[in-house]
Amino acid sequence: MMKYYNINTPRPIIPRKRMILVKLGGSVITDKGRYRTFDREVTARLAEEIAMARRDVVLVHGAGSFGHMLAKEHRLHLGVTDGSQLLGASRVMNDVRELDLEVCRCLSDNGLAVVPIPPASCATMRDGQLEHVDLSIFHRYMDRGMVPVTYGDVAWDGVKGLSICSGDQMMMALAREFRPEKVIFVTDVDGVFTADPTQDPLAKLIPQVDAATLDALPRTERNVDVTGSIFAKIRYMIDMAGTAGECLVLNGREPGRLLSALRGEEVVASRVVG
Repeated sequence: MMKYYNINTPRPIIPRKRMILVKLGGSVITDKGRYRTFDREVTARLAEEIAMARRDVVLVHGAGSFGHMLAKEHRLHLGVTDGSQLLGASRVMNDVRELDLEVCRCLSDNGLAVVPIPPASCATMRDGQLEHVDLSIFHRYMDRGMVPVTYGDVAWDGVKGLSICSGDQMMMALAREFRPEKVIFVTDVDGVFTADPTQDPLAKLIPQVDAATLDALPRTERNVDVTGSIFAKIRYMIDMAGTAGECLVLNGREPGRLLSALRGEEVVASRVVG
């Protein structure tokens, strides 16, 4: 019988104290403003940094421009209850698998034995919320020395038919299960700012972020994202900070930052606390 993680059911914790959970944001590995535009150069460098660190990692990546644009066009964030949406859902699932293949190729080219684990094959949703994940799959591959790679996807939903399973939802499930030493969110900016740094030159990096900080941030949006606002993402990070030794948000477009964080060195970043 498969072992499932149910977010509503208490279960024994299986910590992997030296494991690091890494999320490669869609804004880093793709151009979120251009449909299906993969940034191979940046992703290959990040893969090299992960390999150089020689740490046990589990990787999650966002869908970026391979997922959000079509998902929004077909209203998949609202569920799939209309048969006309099925083709759109299928196209999104195919696109994000192509992105995952590109990411995994960069990782394997740097000597990492990766295994892709699509949420559509291991997760179920209920009314847009992650309900079950078969985490035994992750354990089995990690026990064999492989690096699991999962991502934002379309998954079965018991209420909505199909819905979006975000990379952040998978991050939360993995963090609760494994209690990693560190959680790292790799973005296209230096961390969490007082305002959108791409729009406001006076925006300042916030070195430590907690719930009070989040409440004080101005509400702004950029680009298309069907998995929720940056505030929802930071809320996930705050929740995850309670399960990990450390939670960082850093800029993956700056060479060496991810490597430094993986090695436990000081790095320009925002530290998220629960």
